[in-house]
Amino acid sequence: MSDIIHLLPDSVANQIAAGEVIQRPASVIKELVENAIDAEAQEIHVLVTDAGKTCIQVIDDGKGMSETDARLSFERHATSKIREAADLFALRTMGFRGEALASIAAVAEVELKTRPVDEELGTRLVIAGSKVESQEAVSCPKGSNFSVKNLFFNVPARRKFLKANSTELSNILAEFERIALVHPDVAFYLYSNDAELFNLPPMPLRQRILAVFGKKLNQQLLSVDVDTSMIKISGYVAKPESARKKGAHQYFFVNGRYMRHPYFHKAVMEAYEQLIPAGEQISYFIYFEVDPANIDVNIHPTKTEIKFENEQAIWQILSAAVKESLGKFSAIPQIDFDTEDMPDIPAFEQVRPIEPPKVHYNADFNPFKSSSSSSYGGGGSYSRQQVEWEGLYAGLEKASKMNAPEFPEPDGESWEEESASDAFMASSAVTAPSDTAPASLYGQETGMEKGAQHLQFKGRFILTSVKSGLMLIDQHRAHVRVLYERYMQQIRQHQGMSQGVLFPEIVQFPASEAAVLESITDDLSAVGFELTSLGGGSYAINGVPSGIDGLNPVELVRSMVHTAMEKGCDVKEEVQSMLAATLAQAAAIVYGQVLSNDEMANLVDSLFACPSPNYTPDGHVVLATIREDEIEKLFSK
Repeated sequence: MSDIIHLLPDSVANQIAAGEVIQRPASVIKELVENAIDAEAQEIHVLVTDAGKTCIQVIDDGKGMSETDARLSFERHATSKIREAADLFALRTMGFRGEALASIAAVAEVELKTRPVDEELGTRLVIAGSKVESQEAVSCPKGSNFSVKNLFFNVPARRKFLKANSTELSNILAEFERIALVHPDVAFYLYSNDAELFNLPPMPLRQRILAVFGKKLNQQLLSVDVDTSMIKISGYVAKPESARKKGAHQYFFVNGRYMRHPYFHKAVMEAYEQLIPAGEQISYFIYFEVDPANIDVNIHPTKTEIKFENEQAIWQILSAAVKESLGKFSAIPQIDFDTEDMPDIPAFEQVRPIEPPKVHYNADFNPFKSSSSSSYGGGGSYSRQQVEWEGLYAGLEKASKMNAPEFPEPDGESWEEESASDAFMASSAVTAPSDTAPASLYGQETGMEKGAQHLQFKGRFILTSVKSGLMLIDQHRAHVRVLYERYMQQIRQHQGMSQGVLFPEIVQFPASEAAVLESITDDLSAVGFELTSLGGGSYAINGVPSGIDGLNPVELVRSMVHTAMEKGCDVKEEVQSMLAATLAQAAAIVYGQVLSNDEMANLVDSLFACPSPNYTPDGHVVLATIREDEIEKLFSK
């Protein structure tokens, strides 16, 4: 039998490694910028074209590389960060595995210009698909200049699966923000298609956070600072009143490295357990400094999951630090008793003899004695002027009789029995539809009800009779389905009715969220939003869709942008569906709203006019039917 196992060529091995190291253009920027930071660069410029698909350029003023190092750096497992296995548990640099440059060169066209500080000439190296095309000496400034062009040019399947430019740019900005937040002493500059997105000179950490996410965050941040023998924790947490359902900025950093840690996230959220509503999130920027020997960063390909040796102890320290910060800055509401104008209660003196209280009463008081004088206030007569009130109601006697109920007045013997029966019926009855609803859902005036075709139960369900039995309809979910179909039709036909606002609302987005907003602007306009860019990530909301009165347009736009970021929708139809679903969810009637009979009839008719009345856009059940035989079984005993 012939041998069938063989070694893969380096180019193939590099392409395989690139599958987990380089997933998208953002991964290239992450690796190159981290290498620049490890090279002690003080100024880093990042330039991207077409969201990194066409060109990515990273320029730094770091140490640079010699001719030999420049050539060797593109070999697989070539690194200056570690030398032996023990070094993995003493890492203080970002990159260390020696696969980044080799993986990038395997799937892109790379040009490198680099020069060390102590040399006059630098090196220019051109590599495409792991093949060195040229190497020569050139004149260039100190540091390194990486130019990565045509990413995945030799892997068409990988390039096909790249997202839209707006999505990829959002991923680039997210990675860039993580690095900029952890290195406030380094200057960062980011350009996209020759447009400047970030200009971050060296500054303190708090100023760096505000420069990235907006100055409105300044009033919300509370500092966290605790230093123990095990760990040092610093950073900022937001005030409870700034909690939101989506779009909270949550960052953990350990030894200058970004990480995701659900266990520590739970520790932070526990400190806000009784301060924010359930389901809402809080922003935080927390930095850990621990001994590298107590953590392991080599457990995940993306190096964003880190294992700690003493997780439970750190959990307790982190939770206590956040609670201390909230209490120190009076973020927790306190009970303050008002003692002004209150009676002064003397302290108990045990030396004084105990005396029983004295009771004063009038021995001559007789309740059956008739007297014209008042028994209150110690006597004295008071006469009241007589007013002829009966004459005011002389003309209303007839109307009173006409409006009187036709039920006979109960006699004294059966009053108690009938009252008990009425109380039982009132407690067990279904909530009847009310004619005093605040407003009609469909703009129609409530007419005279001829008969109760639908009943409302508990302010949540609509009960109606069908051929097979009794149908229960969730009123909120039904309205979500109806509004979703309406908004989808408006988006497809570009006939969304916009209602201008008297005073435009200003909404501020970070650069990563502003990129997503630009991609869905046309769909927002189709549904009825009018947004005007003010520059710097600020937008003015000049118009909102009609029919969403009472809703906060700022939070509504934020919610749609954050939903688009979470889902990562690139197909236009999916984006439109997401926008319509979010808007319908926000504008639908809430549980507990009392509906009139006409409103319930209109809602039920509109529901069954939808193509899919049984489920909401996100797959929740809208209606259920109790069959007639099931009802009969309840009364069979």
